[in-house]
Amino acid sequence: MRKSDRRTGQEQSGAQLRLPLRELVREALFDTVIVSGLEYVGDVLEEERTALCGRRYQHDPQGEALLAGSVVSSLSLGGRRVKVERPRARSVAGRELSLPSWEAWSARDPLEQRAMEQMLVGVSTRRYARSLEALPSEVRVRGIAKSAVSERFVVGTTRRLTALMQRKLNGLQLIAVMIDVVHFADQVVLAAIGIDSGGKKHVLGLREGATENVASCKAVLADLIERGLPTDRTLLFVIDGAKALHRAVSDIFGERALIQRCRERKKRNVTDALPERMGASVRSAMTQAYATRDAQRATKLLENLARRLEADHPGAAASLREGLEETLTLARLDLPETLERVLSSTNLIENLFSRVRDLARRVKRWQGGTMILRWTAAGALEAERTQLPQNRRLSRTAEADRSLTRSRHPHRSPT
Repeated sequence: MRKSDRRTGQEQSGAQLRLPLRELVREALFDTVIVSGLEYVGDVLEEERTALCGRRYQHDPQGEALLAGSVVSSLSLGGRRVKVERPRARSVAGRELSLPSWEAWSARDPLEQRAMEQMLVGVSTRRYARSLEALPSEVRVRGIAKSAVSERFVVGTTRRLTALMQRKLNGLQLIAVMIDVVHFADQVVLAAIGIDSGGKKHVLGLREGATENVASCKAVLADLIERGLPTDRTLLFVIDGAKALHRAVSDIFGERALIQRCRERKKRNVTDALPERMGASVRSAMTQAYATRDAQRATKLLENLARRLEADHPGAAASLREGLEETLTLARLDLPETLERVLSSTNLIENLFSRVRDLARRVKRWQGGTMILRWTAAGALEAERTQLPQNRRLSRTAEADRSLTRSRHPHRSPT
């Protein structure tokens, strides 16, 4: 064998030996850090108790604290609770005395947040324990059972839902509000998303109900107003074709509401009323009309399309004409093209709630409206926190704010 071949073989053999050795060193280091850390916890607590009570077997008649043995307690570590022996002290009068370090360590309980994070990235309660870093065998753990993780998730989502429904909105410089519906079996959740002048989106509110009716829609808007949504200036509302939602917005905001009907929903409604062979061409014609960004020209092109459809497909023609002017609201505001494209449909809110739907696929049985709202709030706020990529298109929303401020209501269609 040549010397170069022997050298290559030795290098490969050495590399193969180093791989398991590195893993062994990593595990040994991790175990050492965990065990040493828990020993440090015990040492610190014992030192603090000694400072209060004095050393063992050296009773001070003038002392104000006494040793009181120890009790098995637990602290959070790596997504679970680990058992530790907690030294106790009590006053001469018998009152339990707290140790400063224990108060600080036990006050921080990240388990709820950890359970939320694990669930939001797709880890089920059944597999939660497997997703955590293994601890040394001598460390006793608890809080990783399916029921314990589920309970923490319920607590965490309840907190998020409560915080969401109590958000103050008067500090947000909103230029647009999108309202859409998320379906869960036979129930729906009305969701409102706001877009501010900086292009950032905010989950404004949620409301669960059995149907999408005027009362539910007005209740959502009334809650937003109570929490600070302005009613004294023009706001753009992006909605689908729901008559109940249209009526609610019109009744509450009147002439101060600029209503933009979702163009994508309009295309879908029209093509659904046509034979499949015609769908692509009609959709393309509508897209070209909207792309002109000229309200008068777009209206003419869409009316011509409706006339061509009327004889053989009157349903599609009627669907196209219904609310046609409100699909062109943004074309009258002279907005930047990218901004108009984003605000002309409810795709932004639908993309945000795709995160909610991804989470909800793991739920086999919904146990009431509160559970639906908790999951919806968790998914929506997570999507809000990560701020979906579409927000890059909204960097020029200040121009939209100026356009809305100086605009007069371009159209009011009868409700």
